[in-house]
Amino acid sequence: MPRSRGYGRRDEREVAVLDALVDWREEGLTVFELRATADISIDELEEALRSLKDDDLITVEENGDRTVIRPADSITPIENEDRSLLDRVRDRLPF
Repeated sequence: MPRSRGYGRRDEREVAVLDALVDWREEGLTVFELRATADISIDELEEALRSLKDDDLITVEENGDRTVIRPADSITPIENEDRSLLDRVRDRLPF
């Protein structure tokens, strides 16, 4: 599972939530999906979500009949370490 950048020192439950959300960045996750993916109790999830929301590290959106949680734009996945330094530099250049 890729670790994500942008959240400094966090409780392991918060890290589990952020990592799960990074994996599902585009689709987002409901609370129930997030609980299953992060493999933490509902109380731990509630506490982690509250802390992450207070620090603006997650967004919560109404999506039809679902409430979807996504990582904030400031949370980015760490790219595959197998990629060369040159490939990573090319990704950052504007061409």
